Amino acid sequence: MMRILVTGGAGFIGSHTVDLLLENGMEVTVFDNLVSGSLAYLDLAHPRLTFVKGDILNYPALHVEIQHCDAVLHLAALPSVQKSIDDPIFSLRVNTQGLVHVLQAIREAKHPIRLVYASSAAVYGGTAALPCCDEAELFSYQVLSPYALEKANNERYADLFARSFGLSCLGLRYFNVYGPRQDPYSPYSGVISKFVQLYQEDKTITVFGDGEQSRDFIFVKDVARANLLALQGNYNGILNIATGIPETLHNLVRYIEQNGQKAAQIRFESARLGDIPQSYAKTAKAVSCLNFCYTTPLQAGIRLLLNY
Repeated sequence: MMRILVTGGAGFIGSHTVDLLLENGMEVTVFDNLVSGSLAYLDLAHPRLTFVKGDILNYPALHVEIQHCDAVLHLAALPSVQKSIDDPIFSLRVNTQGLVHVLQAIREAKHPIRLVYASSAAVYGGTAALPCCDEAELFSYQVLSPYALEKANNERYADLFARSFGLSCLGLRYFNVYGPRQDPYSPYSGVISKFVQLYQEDKTITVFGDGEQSRDFIFVKDVARANLLALQGNYNGILNIATGIPETLHNLVRYIEQNGQKAAQIRFESARLGDIPQSYAKTAKAVSCLNFCYTTPLQAGIRLLLNY
């Protein structure tokens, strides 16, 4: 039985992945400080699930838990562009020091431990040719926020530890993940959950920019399946996890209106510092290396979220 440690496992992506890992017969330990996660998302009565309240910045506690697993899925982070701009020192500690803690604990383990960690489409910045290619040289891009730089540096750290110490590491560049359990009131939440919540409450949706900026939206259960495949596989390096389909914010609002069967109230404001104008992924590498392809189209995912 494969033993998996999931940091941030009580969070949005983490809890969906934990559900899937348990469905596939794995033994799972969730390591989470519950700052943004919730125990309500976990089946704590499950005989193969263990919850440990802990912080990735507490190296001794993290080290103990990592020694007992076969693989680590590292999702714990401060996943916010705006928070990284407001407090870059704390963001750096959580996002980069946290990953280095995981890498070092795996390095010190007495048996091989595979690492799958969350990277981000933010590493492509605003200068990448579209679609964003996971085979291009990373630092040719001009990142737009401390968060993006942290994620880019994390990929370099993982690559260094893999080359220097023989670690098995795979970074997944998630694009715009959405779905149930994404708290619309959280500063870390994505645009879809916020738009849907405002729409359901008959409140005004604020669009930053002209609405023509595009994103590659992927449903959270598809991301959970990518995480599972990554843990089971042996490919090392970097992969995009996305649909490969660009959707504008105008289209997003239209899909919400079509599924909700009423008009949305919309207000436009100036674009925000650090926001990427256009983004969608090249996904061929994930197909060939993980046999991963998304299964939930955006309109279907929005319908599921509206009915959640």
